[in-house]
Amino acid sequence: MPKMKVHSGAAKRFKKTAAGYKHKRAFKSHILTKMTTKRKRQLRGTRVLNLSDAPLVDRMLRR
Repeated sequence: MPKMKVHSGAAKRFKKTAAGYKHKRAFKSHILTKMTTKRKRQLRGTRVLNLSDAPLVDRMLRR
C-alpha cells in the first residue's frame, strides 16, 4: 500500500505548533498600493489558526 500524500498547498501554508497551526494572514501579497498603511501593518506577522478549522488542516496534512 503506498503512503498517503499530504496536501502540498496546505503543507506550504501551515506549520504545526504546540498551540495549533501557525499561518500567515491573507490579503498581503500584491496590489498593496491602494491599501492603507494601518491595514497593512495589522496584517503583518503570523497567528494561530482558529480551533474550528484545525480538523480540516489535520486531514490535509494527514496528522
